Amino acid sequence: MLDTNLKQQLQTYLQNLKTQVELVVSLDDSAKAAEVNELATEIAELSDLVSVSRDDSAADRKPSMLVRSAAKNTQITFAGVPLGHEFTSLVLALLHSGGHPIKVEADLIEQIKNIPGEFKFETYISLSCQTCPEVVQALNIMSAINPNITNVMIDGAMFQDEVSAKNVMAVPSVFLNGELFSQGAITLEKILQKIDVNAEKRQAEALKNKPDFDVLVVGGGPAGAAASIYTARKGLNTGIIAERFGGQVADTVGIENFISVKYTEGPKLVAGLEAHVREYDVDVMNNQRAVKLRKTDKVELELANGAVLKSKTIILSPGARWREMNVPGEQEYRGKGVAYCPHCDGPLFKGKKVAVIGGGNSGIEAAIDLAGIVEHVTVLEFAAELRADAVLVKKANSMGNITIITEAQTTEVTGDGNRVNGLSYIDRPSGEAKHVELAGIFVQIGLVPNTEWLRGAVELSPRGEIIIDERGQTSIPGVFAAGDATTAPFKQIIIALGAGATAALGAFDYLIRQ
Repeated sequence: MLDTNLKQQLQTYLQNLKTQVELVVSLDDSAKAAEVNELATEIAELSDLVSVSRDDSAADRKPSMLVRSAAKNTQITFAGVPLGHEFTSLVLALLHSGGHPIKVEADLIEQIKNIPGEFKFETYISLSCQTCPEVVQALNIMSAINPNITNVMIDGAMFQDEVSAKNVMAVPSVFLNGELFSQGAITLEKILQKIDVNAEKRQAEALKNKPDFDVLVVGGGPAGAAASIYTARKGLNTGIIAERFGGQVADTVGIENFISVKYTEGPKLVAGLEAHVREYDVDVMNNQRAVKLRKTDKVELELANGAVLKSKTIILSPGARWREMNVPGEQEYRGKGVAYCPHCDGPLFKGKKVAVIGGGNSGIEAAIDLAGIVEHVTVLEFAAELRADAVLVKKANSMGNITIITEAQTTEVTGDGNRVNGLSYIDRPSGEAKHVELAGIFVQIGLVPNTEWLRGAVELSPRGEIIIDERGQTSIPGVFAAGDATTAPFKQIIIALGAGATAALGAFDYLIRQ
């Protein structure tokens, strides 16, 4: 099950255990159950503080592995084989259940300990999903701290009947006490905010009491991270506001054009960025959304919770999000067949027919990836020719289950009220209306900047991008910007990093001249 190198690494991690950890496996006669049993046995052989037992009545789903703390009576369950991106979740569950310190702020740990009530979370994931481990690990942390909180990771590809019964069409999908709680990325802070009704009010009060900053960075993606590191290194009092540290990069699968690094993955890069930022005296304020910007004697930033922060300068790096089709049915069936991350949600459509909207690199790459999972992929492109690189188009055309349709204008997403069942489009040359029966639609038509809240505050381009000069300066003195939300012509991680540094140096130059 685990190769020699992985076993050695895991054995080193397990040396951090301080208390007994019990692994309880619930099995059936399937091959996957044998894998779960083998995995649990191999883990137990690596540490005297880990034991394994079998109890087929201990779980509602088989196969599964329950991780129990003997000291705290907390439990975390993995339904399926927690490998792929979820192997890290399993390792952390073992460490946290065995008394290894949890790397979470002390005030959050106290908040989790003191939450009243019982919370039973169920998290549906796919093992290829980059976003899922972040959510699973947040809920597992809560489960390792408070015995009244439990979480079950459920591999949606393995328990497809359950996925269909609950109409789970996107991952991660989190259910709390049987009811849908969230879909998509959600941070530990946001989860606590939703279940602890007074959390947001306490948070707003704490933010209101913060002293004024020299530089306040809005956005925790590559541009924001780079900007905060550069300003902190200049000795400036720096704060960073982020809804979710890492932004779009956290959902990126493979990164092969990050110079000097042959290959990495989004979550790994984001973890490195955040760790680097926290090496400096930067006030990281996660799970915060900016809603208004105004210039007085300083620059004021109003947050969604009502708090107002002040700074001598601000660097805007709010990033971008997936562009939507804006056709009838898209919002109604979002998360019910309409998806934006093929790597995350693709396994849920195994053996079914799907469509990809968009013929650029992201669209054709999505079609190629999905073709190995689903029955058939239909690619719809509005233009007369595909915009993807020739090597990708050649690969797609060589596969037997991809159909590419150009000059197709998507007009409507159709469904039965619960899930997608098709897509309507117009053949542009003939004007003929057509319909394709589908189970899922993956939208890959580019990005739109997160700048709606800045309209009227700073000058924006017709595309909604923040207009900047060569120093990252916006139309407001003291307000700078960087990254995918600006008029920078190319949207790349490495360019955003450089742009963040440029804006930071621009802000520093502005401050010393003032």
